[in-house]
Amino acid sequence: MTTALITGSTAGIGAAFARRLAADGHDLVLVARDTKRLQEQATELHDRHGIEAEVLTADLAEDDGISSVEQRLGERRRPVDLLVNNAGFGNKGRFLEVSMADELRMLKVHCEAVMRLTAAAAAPMRDRGRGGVVNVASVAAFVPRGTYGASKAWVVQFTQGAARDLAGTGVRLMALCPGFVRTEFHERAGMGTDNIPGWMWLDADKLVSSALADLSRGKTLSVPDPRYKALMGVVKLAPRGLLGGVSSRAGRKYGPR
Repeated sequence: MTTALITGSTAGIGAAFARRLAADGHDLVLVARDTKRLQEQATELHDRHGIEAEVLTADLAEDDGISSVEQRLGERRRPVDLLVNNAGFGNKGRFLEVSMADELRMLKVHCEAVMRLTAAAAAPMRDRGRGGVVNVASVAAFVPRGTYGASKAWVVQFTQGAARDLAGTGVRLMALCPGFVRTEFHERAGMGTDNIPGWMWLDADKLVSSALADLSRGKTLSVPDPRYKALMGVVKLAPRGLLGGVSSRAGRKYGPR
């Protein structure tokens, strides 16, 4: 039986990955900051699917938190076969309106933690000749939209570059770029969502099914919905200056709840 480690597992896309992988018979290592929620999630998934669910409390904005997950990924006697780097958050506000401490914390979670955990997982996977890493980015990676979009663009470029470097080793790496998903993400960032059209919302469970199918096909980039695939096609053709203006105006609509 294989084991998957999921960061940010207690809500949203991370929880959807946990449900799907548990239903498919994978043991899990669940990583998040809230021990109580992790324990409740582990118990529910074990009772429902009969899998083993290990709890690892870690704050990936802290070196100690990243190191504890690196250590678990490096355990050769309990190998992790699939890593899902899902932990992340958003900050409400324009550049210079958000504190530098919060900006750097975002880069720590979205970039440093992703790179370190990918390396910690991929090295033993390469030695075994098999394994997979899904780094959750965003369609925001493809438009100029502040630190969040920039950090997710880094995730996409890093993942695709690492995937090329590891080609032929049996290790698959994929950047997952969802659009709007109904999770706790916007609420935690203090962003309203009333102005987002209904057609733009994605179902987390369907998103995960599409992502896992793309990973099995060897894709290094997954945009898991025809609507967003079409939007990304338009984005590629639109002038960068126009995109920046539209993205900035859209961002300002997400007022505090």
